[in-house]
Amino acid sequence: MDPIYDIAVVGYGPTGLTAASLLGRLGHRVVVCERWPGLYGLPRLTHIDHEAARTIQAAGDVDHALRDSSLSEYVWVNGKGQTLIKIPADPNGPLGFPDHISMYQPDIECAIDERLRTYGTVDVRQGWAVTDLEQDADAVTLRLRGWNADKVTADGPHDQVRARYVLAADGSRSGVRELLGVERQDFGFNEQWLNIDTEWLRPQPPEYAVGTQYCDPARGHMTINIGTRRQRFEFALLPGETTEEMTTPESAWRLLRQYHDLGPDDLRVVRRLVYGFEARIATRWRVGRVFLAGDAAHAMPPYLGQGACSGMRDATNLAWKLHLVLGGQTPDTLLDTYESERRPHVTVLTHAAIGLGKVANTHDVEAAAARDAAFAAGRIPPPPPFPPISNGVLRQNAVTPVGILTPQGRIRTADGTTGRFDDLTGFGFALVTAEDPTEALGPERLALLERLGCAVVSLDTVEDLDGRHGAYLRHLGAVGYLARPDFVLFGTAVDRTDLGALVDDLNAALFGTVRTAA
Repeated sequence: MDPIYDIAVVGYGPTGLTAASLLGRLGHRVVVCERWPGLYGLPRLTHIDHEAARTIQAAGDVDHALRDSSLSEYVWVNGKGQTLIKIPADPNGPLGFPDHISMYQPDIECAIDERLRTYGTVDVRQGWAVTDLEQDADAVTLRLRGWNADKVTADGPHDQVRARYVLAADGSRSGVRELLGVERQDFGFNEQWLNIDTEWLRPQPPEYAVGTQYCDPARGHMTINIGTRRQRFEFALLPGETTEEMTTPESAWRLLRQYHDLGPDDLRVVRRLVYGFEARIATRWRVGRVFLAGDAAHAMPPYLGQGACSGMRDATNLAWKLHLVLGGQTPDTLLDTYESERRPHVTVLTHAAIGLGKVANTHDVEAAAARDAAFAAGRIPPPPPFPPISNGVLRQNAVTPVGILTPQGRIRTADGTTGRFDDLTGFGFALVTAEDPTEALGPERLALLERLGCAVVSLDTVEDLDGRHGAYLRHLGAVGYLARPDFVLFGTAVDRTDLGALVDDLNAALFGTVRTAA
């Protein structure tokens, strides 16, 4: 049986939506298999960073997606209300968006869903659960059954789809991961918190516009804004408290009154749910033609706000690599760099989130006092910066940094069109140079870049309206830089002669043996 689809995406949350939209945008035949009959419609995540916002820009209408968003600033306080950590937000992040954003998840999912349905190549099959899979040398067959939402079981009609590759983004309880027999490493972090999502019945008080984590040994709790009109409150479950008793309306209002002096005249409760926070990473992210992504590959506590952002990074990383492999431009071995690039990054963020979780969940009074004293004395180092990509498709033996994120500013093209850089250059590689690189590259290298869908942007022919791209070149001490489709810096050219070598190195990285970066 010949494959019908290029890619099957299992799961239709942020990771699956992103993957399906990017692959559809690149012209691939995609089928989405999602057991629930519609979009979730409620906010599970409340925070994204500027990299995730830039990904949403590639996958949907980002302005529509973030229409009810706001800056997401955080403060961590102890049980006495004394500040331990402040995490500010930069409204002018280098990727073209604030670096911390509070937003309403359904707006994002609807914006991406609406965009991908316009491509004509994405078949969204909601109400179907994957019950089995079988791989052969050419493709994967997924066996499906209709999902009964009332009984929460797959007992409907049978069907199957076949695709050359499968991206499993079906959550932390991934059925695909279980079918593959992939285990997860458990890092030993397990906490249960009550989540109360609300809508304001009056203007949001200013103090609630800043997310606050209360590191109180008596009961950890927190509040965070969801855009501008909604608020989330979370409370740690104490020993002996059960999900059943804590999710009652009485318990919710008791906690809201006790900790925030809020009642039914202030808020409307939208949802009450107990979440289990965990830290687990799958031991393998690729099994043949099947890839795990998002929570199916890694689950981390929410304290860093990077769970969904990490899943969207997975989707973007895989999308451009699948595009090249499916188009016959690169060998299948390119896909092995997905896990080798993403696992180290996710592992660092997971451990950082665990560390913050331990701060928030210090229940011993004496230990909490020692923690507070250490913060007051400045003995607690700040969280480390996000790590760069350290191996995979990067320029080898580079003399300037690689694997970091490249900026996005606004540009004006020669015909007067003005907009964000990515909107005018597309989702793909981008070579940005200080001057016209045509002569330095020559026809063969320019043809290679064209085949790869690489935009060539010379800053002497476009107007760098924010000065962001020119400043980045000066910061790197380079005359040009080459960005991957996932905004990662592949490498730089230190002079015009080096521009040709930079493109040659990209060719080698994609088609040859990928080595560890220096």
